[in-house]
Amino acid sequence: MPLNCGIVGLPNVGKSTIFNALTSAKAQAANYPFCTIDPNTGVVTVPDERLAKIAALIQPKSLVPTTMEFIDIAGLVEGASKGEGLGNQFLGHIRATDAICHVVRCFDDPEVVHVAGGVNPLHDIDIINTELLLADLDTVEKRNTKVEKLAKNSSDHKIKTEAGAMQKLLAALNAGKPARTADLTDEERLVARELFLITSKPQLYVANVDESGLIEGNAYTADVEKRAAEEGAQVVRICGAMEAEIAQLEPAERDEFLKDMGLSEPGLNRLIHSAYRLLDLITYFTAGVQEVRAWTIKRGTKAPGAAGVIHSDFERGFIKADCYASDDLFTYGTEQAVKEKGLLRSEGKEYVVKDGDILFFKFNV
Repeated sequence: MPLNCGIVGLPNVGKSTIFNALTSAKAQAANYPFCTIDPNTGVVTVPDERLAKIAALIQPKSLVPTTMEFIDIAGLVEGASKGEGLGNQFLGHIRATDAICHVVRCFDDPEVVHVAGGVNPLHDIDIINTELLLADLDTVEKRNTKVEKLAKNSSDHKIKTEAGAMQKLLAALNAGKPARTADLTDEERLVARELFLITSKPQLYVANVDESGLIEGNAYTADVEKRAAEEGAQVVRICGAMEAEIAQLEPAERDEFLKDMGLSEPGLNRLIHSAYRLLDLITYFTAGVQEVRAWTIKRGTKAPGAAGVIHSDFERGFIKADCYASDDLFTYGTEQAVKEKGLLRSEGKEYVVKDGDILFFKFNV
């Protein structure tokens, strides 16, 4: 199952508009709250110019990019943690995601209703973050009540570890800090993972601007960027309305449009790449005359795990991986030339795959 990002935010901040442009899934993008009730899931291609460059040199019969999932989750409102605005249902959808893309409205338009009555991105951020934090606090408090009773009469290491984790999480959440800031040990982190806490997930802010705020930003984006810097989070500026137009254009028209706007690529590409980094993902390639293909793995994955993304038999029967960097292929032009330069290596089970590697797995089952 691919890793995914949940797109969240208050109603009418542009979530569905951005999601539609990302996936062309045509989620209903109406100008009223709660037009997204069930989460819409879309699989998007991860833009990577290296794939086409490899294909130009290898000349395969087919070319397959890697993908990731985005999920459009209905707008949260103040009180969601207590069930307001269908809150419980939506919080459940967020828990099932791997990371959060938090869309914040950073433009003025009297024609687009704002659920809070006026544009104030920091207030919007506080509403969402508070609701997510309160939901997590409720989860941890309930679990802590059970664990405390078990820990009183038990010397079991796992129970003691869980009790310690609950205390650290409670301390962070009660201080108004997300669960991801709690100083947990590796063992405690494994225990905490079972709670599916929302504020333990990495978060990216998406500043939805109008055309005038896209290049230089505006006062609203400055506030968001300052807040993100304080939290150690990233910000991506996107004009959702413009991206919706770009998504409908043919490639040649799209390139001309971007050139006229002074942009090198669609904002959605930046969003996809930022979400990819947020999930700590990298890409490796397999390359042959039949197919050149990109594969997604978590950073730090060893060669057998990378092989397992293709098929479980590859991981189970892993012997070795022949490996070279795609940059070396671009430099020398052919695999044979890379080999002659001594840059093609055989790697074993402990090899940590690097972004841009081209791998050939050998296995036996």
